[in-house]
Amino acid sequence: MSFATCDICDANEDKLAGGTLAVLPPVFKSFGKRPAFAGPARTLKVFEDNVLVRAALETPGEGHVLVIDGGGSLRCALVGGNLGVLAEKNGWAGILVNGCIRDSEEINGCDIGVRALATHPQRSIRKGVGDKDLQVSIAGVTVKPGDWIYADADGVLVSAAKLA
Repeated sequence: MSFATCDICDANEDKLAGGTLAVLPPVFKSFGKRPAFAGPARTLKVFEDNVLVRAALETPGEGHVLVIDGGGSLRCALVGGNLGVLAEKNGWAGILVNGCIRDSEEINGCDIGVRALATHPQRSIRKGVGDKDLQVSIAGVTVKPGDWIYADADGVLVSAAKLA
């Protein structure tokens, strides 16, 4: 899939105005070998606990983007190198983390796209607390399961439907 988020915005000003297309604030850093990625969202809401993240990435990604509402925590990482490899192996298009990653060099070697707020060397706790497949808020933008995520060098978009 070839796209440019700038072109999507230009072609869909009505959707931006109507709220069915949103632009995430420019606070996310890019990791992984895919500078651009797109796919339907699968969502998680966790806080400083990545058990559900691993469980999701162990399933077939089928070109989806895992959207992780980590509450914007900068106190630990929710995704590391092993999970990046798992995401690549299982066919995920990308991962969007409202939180931190670690093992950035390992993730940069994976054929996936990752957006996260920052890096942090400490791993998360592992209690298995959180929710999946629900509406989440990423940097103030609502993301529902099945919404389309488009990410490239210019930004990250959330669309209620797949855009041509």
